[in-house]
Amino acid sequence: MPLTRSLSDAVVVVTGASSGIGTATAYALARRGADIVLAARSEPALEDVARRCRELGGRALAVPTDVTDPVAVEELAARAAAEYGRIDGWVNNAAVSAVGLFDEIPVSEFRRVLEVNLLGAAYGIRAALPWLSLSGGGVVVNNASVLAEVAMPYQSAYNATKHGIRGLADTVRQELRVTGRGNISICTVLPATIDTPFFRHAGNHTGRELVPPPPVYPPEMVAETIVRLLRRPRREAYAGGAARLIGLQWRLAPALAERVLGWYAHRTQFGPSGAADSTGNVFRADAEAQREGGWHGRRRQVVRVTAAFGLAAAGTAVGTMAAMTRRSRAERR
Repeated sequence: MPLTRSLSDAVVVVTGASSGIGTATAYALARRGADIVLAARSEPALEDVARRCRELGGRALAVPTDVTDPVAVEELAARAAAEYGRIDGWVNNAAVSAVGLFDEIPVSEFRRVLEVNLLGAAYGIRAALPWLSLSGGGVVVNNASVLAEVAMPYQSAYNATKHGIRGLADTVRQELRVTGRGNISICTVLPATIDTPFFRHAGNHTGRELVPPPPVYPPEMVAETIVRLLRRPRREAYAGGAARLIGLQWRLAPALAERVLGWYAHRTQFGPSGAADSTGNVFRADAEAQREGGWHGRRRQVVRVTAAFGLAAAGTAVGTMAAMTRRSRAERR
């Protein structure tokens, strides 16, 4: 079920709103006149985003929140309802990452990534549900990643959380349906690589500069996908043609796709420079209300790389069909 009212009259909570996709989503909602409640750890950045939202035509409230604290997330929901009278939509977007080999990422950082990304989303859903019910229905949008469907080396904690978010969303959706609460929609967004500060802020234990594997898409593309889901909910929506193609390839031939994507990510996730070991923003807030990460040069590779993934997916499909045909013939003998 979509929002029970138009976006221009809706109240939407956005976590991870102090940079990247969260900031872009807040601006997209503000342009449509929505009332937006902005949550993240960095208060100065939140206030900057709130100020810009007001300039764009929306009302905005900044509520500094650490999504790993369930009490703080409940208080976020209560503040939103107290300020604007209700909650119509909730966007779980907050995320961090610690990049490195699985057995070399510090346990404390691995745990923190799970707490922010997966438990933060779980706390957000739990906080949102009673308020959405009181509003007569509403929409929760979980910003996951194409890594909720596939996997990429050096991102074990992040991969695990995004797979977890997808499974959590599917389960909660089922529970709402069988308990007569189908007026609340649970949606999941699966973006490709996005041009945000994410790679500059991630914990880094690789000894090398982190860069986003191309093709890299603008954050506004994901923001518009989130807005569409608020208006017309779906179980899942890809953001970026590469995400759709990679997901298709993974479903058709997972073993082959795992090898190809592992090889590709291993060669495109690192820049030419070295980098000191760092916890990045895993434990500390460092957002600066920036939507983009400055990876524009990698956007120019969109057509070439997307085409390559398309050819790979087509080849995988042909190979899969050939294997099924051979198996069928063998069974008939």
